[in-house]
Formats: sequence, structure tokens, C-alpha cells
Amino acid sequence: MLPFHPTQVHGHRGCSGHGPENTVPAFLHAARTGCQWLELDVVITADDQVLVSHEPWMDHHACRDPHGKPITQEQGRSVNIFKLSLEEVQRYQCFSEVDADSAHRVHKPTLAETVQAVDRFAEQRTITPSGFNIEVKSEPALYGTFQPEPSRFAELVVQEVIALGIAQRCIIQSFDVAILEAVHGLAPLIPVALLVENADGMEANLQRLTFTPNYYSPAFSIANAQLAEQLRERNIGLLVWTVNEETDIEGMLELGVDGIITDFPERAMALVGKRY
Repeated sequence: MLPFHPTQVHGHRGCSGHGPENTVPAFLHAARTGCQWLELDVVITADDQVLVSHEPWMDHHACRDPHGKPITQEQGRSVNIFKLSLEEVQRYQCFSEVDADSAHRVHKPTLAETVQAVDRFAEQRTITPSGFNIEVKSEPALYGTFQPEPSRFAELVVQEVIALGIAQRCIIQSFDVAILEAVHGLAPLIPVALLVENADGMEANLQRLTFTPNYYSPAFSIANAQLAEQLRERNIGLLVWTVNEETDIEGMLELGVDGIITDFPERAMALVGKRY
């Protein structure tokens, strides 16, 4: 069953299928496909900057030290972004695994850098700017060591979203219900998505929140027609991740999901275009 509006495509970490993910070039690559949303992850630096990064440390697969030298997994994990200033963090370099020898290096951008670059691109092309699906990377085991406590984390992200003027075109998502509770308490009009990767079922997962989220966002492998119908009855959007193969994208379109998060937004956009 198709939804009343076309399924929207979210470029996962920009365009992870082409890397380097969660960087300005990746987001601009995704924006060129025309996808409606850019999905990204955020962490916090020691000087309270909202930084785009999948981990609160350096991933040794995609980062090099300030001198451009490779780092080991242990070395990467020892770089605690929450204990470093933005200037210190941005000395590290990012690259694509498939192009590790390229001279082209980029740093982990702030949320502000990302939004400004994407909006400049949209203005130059005279196109509608993309929305931002912002995942707050939060784990209870890391509270106070690699990240702020949930209330402070949510406060910093919401403040930045409002300051950047994107509160009307963003979604804040997280696996951590404490983050979603804090965001909802601070800014109830900002849409939120509950990320899910367990097999507990929709009812059990929704009961972990004291409010109804705007989106339920499971791994696509656990999405089915029954879940889609149950969510429609509750007026909750279904936003699935991470859908890369054409057959899987087609399957999600057949369910009428509201959004598809994918490493290959150009692939999903082409298939959506054939259906609508």
C-alpha cells in the first residue's frame, strides 16, 4: 500500500556508499541526488560543540592522526572527542576506505558547518534545501565519560538546531529513550524518531516513552505489513534503515514506508521516481 505522499529518501551519513561518510563532501554528494533528507550522527566536544561523528572517538578505518599517519583501533578509541576541543578534534583527518591514498582529506565537521554548506549548495542550485535527520549517538554506559548526560546532550543539540534555523526541517532520532524524552521536554514541536533494532515489538518499544514519537524507526529487516498498518493507525511515521539493495528498497516501497535511510540515495531516488 502506497502512502498518501511519496516515500522520502534519507542519505545515510550523507552518502556512505561513496564515503567519506559524515563529512561535508558526503552530504553534498547526497544533496546532488535530490534526496529530501540527510541523515547524520552527532557527538559533543569538550567545548560543547555539536560535532558530526558516528563515534565519540576516532574510527581507525576512516581517520588518521594530525600528521596524516594511520592509527590503530586502540589509538582511535583513546581519542575521546568529549575531552578534546573542536580545534583539537579537527586536526584529525578523514578519508574513504576505498580512496585511502587520496590526497583529499577532510575533517569531522560541526553540525553548523554541515548545515551552512548544504544550504549554500541549495541556494546556488535554487533548489529546496535538504532536511536533517540528526541521530544523537548516546549510550548509557558512556554517560559522563564519552558524552554528556542526556539532559545536557539534548540541550546542546536543541540549542544548535534552533540557532541554525532548522527546527522546522529536522528530525532528532536516537536509540536512547532518555535523549528523546529530554528533547521532547525542551522542544515538543521538533519531530523525534525512536530508533529500534531489537525484537521486543512495537508496543513494548513505544511504552518506553512517555509520549508518542513522530516516527518509529526500525531496522528494515523487522518492518512488515502488520507493523506498517499498526503505525498508520496511531499516526506514527515508519522510517526504516539501512536499505541498500534494490530488491529491499522495492520491498519497503511496497509497504508504503514514510522514509528510507540508505547508503545509496541515488538508487532509492530512482526507484521512488518510478513509482510516483
